[in-house]
Amino acid sequence: MDSGAARNVLNRLFDAAVQAALPDQCVPAHLPQGPKGRTVVIGAGKAAAAMARAVEAHWNQRGKGELQGVVVTRYGHAVPTQRIEVLEAGHPVPDAAGVAASRRILQAVQGLSSEDLVLCLISGGGSALLALPASGITLADKQIVTERLLRCGASINEINCVRKHLSAIKGGRLAAACHPARVVTLIMSDVVGDDLSVIASGATVADPTTYADARAVLDKYDLDVPQAVRAVLDREADETPKPGDSRLSCVENVLIATPRLSLAVAADVARAADYDVLNLGDLIEGEARDLAVEHARLVHQIMNHKKPVRPPMVILSGGEATVTLERASGEQEGGRVLTGRGGPNTEYLLALARELNGLAGVAAIACDTDGIDGSEDNAGAMVFPDTLARARAAGLDAGACLDAHDAYTFFDGLGDLVISGPTLTNVNDFRAIVIEGEAK
Repeated sequence: MDSGAARNVLNRLFDAAVQAALPDQCVPAHLPQGPKGRTVVIGAGKAAAAMARAVEAHWNQRGKGELQGVVVTRYGHAVPTQRIEVLEAGHPVPDAAGVAASRRILQAVQGLSSEDLVLCLISGGGSALLALPASGITLADKQIVTERLLRCGASINEINCVRKHLSAIKGGRLAAACHPARVVTLIMSDVVGDDLSVIASGATVADPTTYADARAVLDKYDLDVPQAVRAVLDREADETPKPGDSRLSCVENVLIATPRLSLAVAADVARAADYDVLNLGDLIEGEARDLAVEHARLVHQIMNHKKPVRPPMVILSGGEATVTLERASGEQEGGRVLTGRGGPNTEYLLALARELNGLAGVAAIACDTDGIDGSEDNAGAMVFPDTLARARAAGLDAGACLDAHDAYTFFDGLGDLVISGPTLTNVNDFRAIVIEGEAK
């Protein structure tokens, strides 16, 4: 297979995974019956605007009555709507627009009765977008904590545990604010294991974590945070709503899109193209370059021993890779300023390219299904057998780029970035390795 054919296969696999999780595909079948009273739509996440549009398109077709509301999404992820207002705010670091949007959402659910319905639309990214600080801390405090959690390599579960306990709206607090109205939350998962209390920090889900758990995360990574943050985390009297809280008794949380489903659809596409499939699942976490080493070993095993699956075949995996950055100069003695660009998916691929070292017949793609890898404009990138050779010819040093966490520059120089733009969905990372060989 030449690089053009490989690129086509990889694109088809990624596109299939994204299409399976688009709101137009996932939302309609899960819309609840309309209430006797009002219907208020609220929501947050990278897919929130597209979810709101899907609600509008299908709501009146079923005679469900009028609706109104407000959702917040990431800058650049808005789509036109008619009755549901769409606001934009900062992600992954919260900003003032997210604070204002959170207040608007809370205002929208005030004064509701038991005959009213709140339809809440949640997708990945909601944690940063619902940026209403708890009493006693400022937005600047939350920004500092968020930046340091993102840099230290903490998992999304750990990050969101802290976020919930520094928030006036997350960790079940939004659902409590809707009481006594019925709440139906449609959720698109972007977290490993699909834990509803972690996705967007579980705004309508009872929170099993505690202030003590949040303190333990900061201690685990030895994070220097503002004193006001420590003070909030020490005040355990104001805990998040826990399982069994009566204010959440009329809440239904419905999972409508998952990484596992997207991998399954991509696997069907691969099989239709006469590839066997080894699906490693959607629960894979870890440092991006470490995952690359493990996956390269698996590729070599398959190439050398034709086990556990013979080529031609595709290795699929999902989950969430992380990148731990050195602290910037001034934060700790010996720290250094990093000028590199990239995200977990491009870093994974750069490390994979080095480990494969030009192995013939192997190509790979790794992308974030939301279309944004880290904070750049690309979804991810692709690797081919000639990647390192072309890089050397272009004066690109793979090792130096990896050390500087500068995978974006590396793949940009080769023309191998995947730039999809915002996909308006989000079901975590998608990785596919295509291995060619003799037919079985």
